[in-house]
Amino acid sequence: MGLTNVIVMIPFCRTLEEADKVLEVMAAEGLRRGENGLKVYVMAEIPSDILLAQDFAERLDGFSIGSDDSPGSLSASTATPKPSPTSSTRTTRPSPTSSGCRPVILCGQRPGDDPAYAAFLVRAAIDSISVAPDSFAAVKQRVAVAEESRHGEDRMVPVGIRPAQADPASAA
Repeated sequence: MGLTNVIVMIPFCRTLEEADKVLEVMAAEGLRRGENGLKVYVMAEIPSDILLAQDFAERLDGFSIGSDDSPGSLSASTATPKPSPTSSTRTTRPSPTSSGCRPVILCGQRPGDDPAYAAFLVRAAIDSISVAPDSFAAVKQRVAVAEESRHGEDRMVPVGIRPAQADPASAA
């Protein structure tokens, strides 16, 4: 089709082998990561995506985290590494941002529904936030205030915010 501004998102990818298989199938169909700027992200929906963030970052170009189906949900199988029973999935789990994996985008309705969440995302150094069009202006303002608080008036690390497009990833 000649599109050069597409990012492929791999959903529910439990293992590194699954990521490798997806890349292999895509390549067989002429879609090679890196060719013509093609990027491939993993949708961080399950614990293994977070626990193996560094390894996924070696294979893929970024992460998309859904605020409505956070990786705190313990969707698992025998192939999915399990978190330690003593770790809290809410406060101590590793994340792509804390692991230095980039870029990390967040999609979903939560930043529009929860004013404090936008400030949290700025503190977490999220790269981009996708929000519903009706909450775009309010979230943009909240992020601007949080960035100024975090980085000062000359903020050098702005978070990108864009209205969500009508696509399956943002509709979830």
